[in-house]
Amino acid sequence: MPETVSKGKALGARAMAHHLFWPLVALGALLVVNLIATPTFFNVRIQDGHLFGSLVDIVRNGAPVLLVAIGMTLVIATRGIDLSVGAVAAIAGAVACVYIVKSPADGAAATAVVAITMGLAVSVALGLWNGFLVSVVGIQPIIATLVLMVAGRGIAMLVTGGQITTVNNDTFAALASGHLLTLPVAALIALGVFAATQVVVRRTALGLLIESVGINPEASRLVGVRSRTIIWTVYVFAALCAGTAGLIIAANTHSVNANSLGLWIELDAILAVVIGGTSLAGGRFSLTGTLVGAMLIATLTRTIPNIGIPAEANYLFKALVVVIVCLLQSPKARAVLQRRGDRTPTGPSTPSREEAVA
Repeated sequence: MPETVSKGKALGARAMAHHLFWPLVALGALLVVNLIATPTFFNVRIQDGHLFGSLVDIVRNGAPVLLVAIGMTLVIATRGIDLSVGAVAAIAGAVACVYIVKSPADGAAATAVVAITMGLAVSVALGLWNGFLVSVVGIQPIIATLVLMVAGRGIAMLVTGGQITTVNNDTFAALASGHLLTLPVAALIALGVFAATQVVVRRTALGLLIESVGINPEASRLVGVRSRTIIWTVYVFAALCAGTAGLIIAANTHSVNANSLGLWIELDAILAVVIGGTSLAGGRFSLTGTLVGAMLIATLTRTIPNIGIPAEANYLFKALVVVIVCLLQSPKARAVLQRRGDRTPTGPSTPSREEAVA
C-alpha cells in the first residue's frame, strides 16, 4: 500500500511539473463554470448539416487568436516579439474589403479569391519589412514592430478612406461563417495551419534551427546556421498568419473598421504563447501549448458574459485569470506545491528490518 501511494504521488508530481498541467486545469475549470451557468453549454447539435453549439463557437471564434499565436510562437522562439500583428490584420482586411467593394462584380467568387490573395500578399510584404528591420538593420524587435504597429493603423485608414467598409460577398463571408464537412471553415483553417506548422518544425530541421537561434544566435552563426534567414522567415510567417486572421475577422463582420479590427489581438496571442509554456527569453517552444493557451483565451472570452460579469470589468477578470495561471506555472509555485504534497501524511509506514529487530 505505501508503494502504491508513493507511486501515485510521483505520478502526480510529474503531472504537475508538466508545462501544460495548469493551463489544462484552468481550461477545464472554465468549462465547468460555463456548464454551471448554462446547463446546455456542452450540447452540440447538427442543424442544416452543420455543427452548432457553444463549444463549436469557442473553437470558431478562437481561430484568429490561434492563427496569430502560432506565428508569434516562432517569433518569440527566436528571442523576438511582433507587436504589429494587429495592424497587419487590419491592413489585410482593409485591402481585401476595399477591393471587393470597388470591383464591378463585388459578389462574385473570383473577386473574393483575388481580394484574399491581395490581402495575404500585402501581409507577406509587411512581414518582409519587419524581418528586414530586425535581421538586417539590427533594430530591436520590440522597436521594429512597434513602428508598424503605430503606422499600420494609419495605413489601414488610408486604404479605407477613414470609413467603415461593408462588403456583401458570400464567398468572402464563408471564411468565417462557412462550413466544410459540418465543421466551421475558420476553425479548419486555423487547425490546418497548426498541423502543418507542427509537422514542419518537428519533422524537419527548421524547428531545431529556430531553437538554436533563440538560445544563442552568435553560436548558431559560428556553426553555419543562417540566423538572418531564419529570423526573416519567422517574421514573414507571423505576418501571413496575422493577415489570415484579419481576413477571417473581416469576413465575420462583413466589414472592416481600421480602428478596431485586430485591436489588442497581439496581446491575446502573446498571452496564449506564454500560457502554453514558451519562454519569452527564446529557445524551446511548444505549439501544442500555444493551442491550449489560445483555447483558454477563447473560452475565457466566452465565459465573461456567460457568468454575468459587467463589460467594464471583463479585462480585469481576464487579466486575473491569466495572472493566476502564469503564477501557478512558475518554478517557485511548482516547488511550493510539490513540498506541500511531500508533507502530506500517507498513513503508517512499514518499519524497516532494523526497527523490527529492535
